[in-house]
Amino acid sequence: MQIVRKHRGKVSVLEHLGSAHTPAELSALLAAGEDKLASYGAAQQLELELGLPTEDATPPRARTVVGSRSSMLIDAIAESWKRLGFGEVVDDQAFFDLVLARLVEPTSKADSIRVLAELGIDPPHHNTFLNCLARARDRDYRAQIAGKCFDHSVATTGISLLLYDVTTLYFEAEKEDNLRQVGYSKERRVDPQIVVGLLVDRTGFPLEIGCYEGSKAETHTIIPVIKAFQDRHGVTDMVVAADAGMLSAKNLTELDKAGLRFIVGSRQTKAPHDLATHFRWNGEWAADGQVIDTITPKGAKRLDPERVKKKREPVWSAEAFPDAWRVVWQYRRKRAMRDEQTLNLQRNKALEIIEGQKPAKKARFVKVTDEEKAFDESSYKRAMKLSGYKGYVSNIPADVMSAVEVISSYHDLWHVEQSFRMSKTDLKARPIFHRTRDAIEAHLTVVFTALAVARFMQDETGVSLKKIITSLRPLREFTGRVGGQDITFDPEVTGPARLIAAALLPGRFPGH
Repeated sequence: MQIVRKHRGKVSVLEHLGSAHTPAELSALLAAGEDKLASYGAAQQLELELGLPTEDATPPRARTVVGSRSSMLIDAIAESWKRLGFGEVVDDQAFFDLVLARLVEPTSKADSIRVLAELGIDPPHHNTFLNCLARARDRDYRAQIAGKCFDHSVATTGISLLLYDVTTLYFEAEKEDNLRQVGYSKERRVDPQIVVGLLVDRTGFPLEIGCYEGSKAETHTIIPVIKAFQDRHGVTDMVVAADAGMLSAKNLTELDKAGLRFIVGSRQTKAPHDLATHFRWNGEWAADGQVIDTITPKGAKRLDPERVKKKREPVWSAEAFPDAWRVVWQYRRKRAMRDEQTLNLQRNKALEIIEGQKPAKKARFVKVTDEEKAFDESSYKRAMKLSGYKGYVSNIPADVMSAVEVISSYHDLWHVEQSFRMSKTDLKARPIFHRTRDAIEAHLTVVFTALAVARFMQDETGVSLKKIITSLRPLREFTGRVGGQDITFDPEVTGPARLIAAALLPGRFPGH
């Protein structure tokens, strides 16, 4: 049975009520339909009546709807929670409710009560949620959830390669404090913010999360998160991949001292020195996809200039080159075209500033001498020469990991970026309305847990979290009271929704 609307010849389904297999179930469905039609009719100042007979001839007034719930969605999330083992370490219904609400419709803690009520769950009091956040801190739910995330990753993907990145989460607040501070923002916001570091496995499944002051440099976050992960799980043999923002001599040295292998994006400014041998013997030409496996200095010290006299690139090892790291450079024609387009836009902007067509401000390729502006032709030509090159710094010898594997491992970083996008969009981790550090950390624990459940559900179904929610949420289980007896009937699950439900609730759909 469905409630449909016909407008200008087009029929659209407003709500699916379920299927009846007995007269009693049909009677309950009719009661649900009449109640729903009454609510639709009230909105339009109409009174609608089904007026359909039932086999048991139960008077319409004797039929009432006791309740309904989005059973498929609730059960799918609960089953995912169970399969991840979260229920074994966190026996807290209020915490589960917070995670459930954030997955379904991310909103404030107070408004989560509405979300749960609309799902058909009897929601707790707002104070219960506040007490739950305190328990999450005092009982260290994050450590327990992280332990289960680690177990899941080891059993599925493995932790041989870990990906790390950072983002910022802002606050609707006017004043800064010791944690919420104004700092660098890619969105150029001036709101107080925090810096969040996220460590995931190569599929994007979350393993560790860290919270830092909003003004803290990105390069100062990776070591604490990695060390927390190591201390929590006793792991030493793994590869950590991070983008060029994490590249600092201190970071790489500390990762190396900790016995960790790393792959970190290199800054293009290092290319002229790293690729000096290649340019000496090949000029500026490079084949599309060409890979150059060479070395790069650990610090500010330059490489031996005499090395360019040998056409063959040096093969890096910690023993042979104690003052250098391995670096793999790759040239891609598609990247070169994109780089050249960007450089030409920057060139045009610089010329407009020099000619007074745009207000004077700091810009690339604008050289200022004695308050006179001129175009920096040499810098422009050097940048064009390096267009298309991307570097990857590592301490993994070539006999352990080939250059192609280094590049492909680094490119898995899009998974951690995807997890951050999920946390900001699907899970709406920001803006944050909490004020104290304890509350902020508890909020991040909820988001971290919801992200783990979301990634699990997406991996099991092959579809996005949004698709899962929109497909399962309308499928409601109704309980009707007929002649003093309560009858519950499940929704009819068909089409794509059935495939999603079967992947998340395999015991309920044995045919799939």
